[in-house]
Amino acid sequence: MNMPHAGLMDESALGPVEGPLQRAKLHIRGGRRRLKQGKISAGIVTLYDALGAAMKWYAGSPGRKGGLNISEDDDITDEKKLFEILKRSGVIDNSFDYEAFDSLVERALHNEMPGYDYSGVLKGIESIMTQLGVMPFDEKELPPEDPSTF
Repeated sequence: MNMPHAGLMDESALGPVEGPLQRAKLHIRGGRRRLKQGKISAGIVTLYDALGAAMKWYAGSPGRKGGLNISEDDDITDEKKLFEILKRSGVIDNSFDYEAFDSLVERALHNEMPGYDYSGVLKGIESIMTQLGVMPFDEKELPPEDPSTF
């Protein structure tokens, strides 16, 4: 499956902060589109990637990273651990169940889920993206979508 950022950006050229931010925005847009098109599994997986990129962006900024409550043994490259750090640091609240989302993504990776009601998941992701400062954003500032990205 092609991800929504394929061919629309050079993440490494944008750098460790702007690259993940652009990726997160493209994947939020692409994930929403996929969900609306009934491509539920693909949409969920795309939103998972958006969340990972958004957290990486947040922690990639020296100014923001300095405000995080990171223990010596914390591996901030582990998305599950980074989510915990962001909660522990008060950046995001407890309203989103990362473990349940992670299990849902695992299911979506192996099964189509045409009847799944994704509204709660989308609301939760959008809430986290707002708390992180990724949303809101102007989709008009993003490169136009490539229909070949599924």
